[in-house]
Amino acid sequence: MSVEVYGINNCDTVKKARRWLEQQQIEYRFHDFRKDGLEKSQLDEWCEQLGWQNVINRRSTSWRELDDETKQALNEAKAKQLMLNKPTLIKRPILNDGEQILNGFNEKAWEQVLR
Repeated sequence: MSVEVYGINNCDTVKKARRWLEQQQIEYRFHDFRKDGLEKSQLDEWCEQLGWQNVINRRSTSWRELDDETKQALNEAKAKQLMLNKPTLIKRPILNDGEQILNGFNEKAWEQVLR
C-alpha cells in the first residue's frame, strides 16, 4: 500500500507521522507544501471531505499572526484563499490513502485506515 502525506518538512507532527509510517513499513510519498506547492483542486477536495473548518489549523503560528478582523470575517471562500496563500494554515499532516482523507496525526485513526 502506498499513501500520500501532505505537510511541511519541519513540522513536528509531520515528522512524528512519517516516523510512524516508516516503523509500520508503509510506503508513502511526501508532498511538502512549501516546496511542491498546493493545488486549489486538492484543497477543495480536502475541504469537501473534512469540512473547511477542520482543515484550517487554528492552533498554528500562522493563525495567531492573522489579525482579529480576518479571523472574525472568515468564511469558506476566505479560508480557502488564506490556506492557498499560506499553506502553513492547514492542519497537518494530511493523509490520503486513495479512498479516505485524514488530517492531523492520530496513531489509532491512521492504523484503522492503513491496516
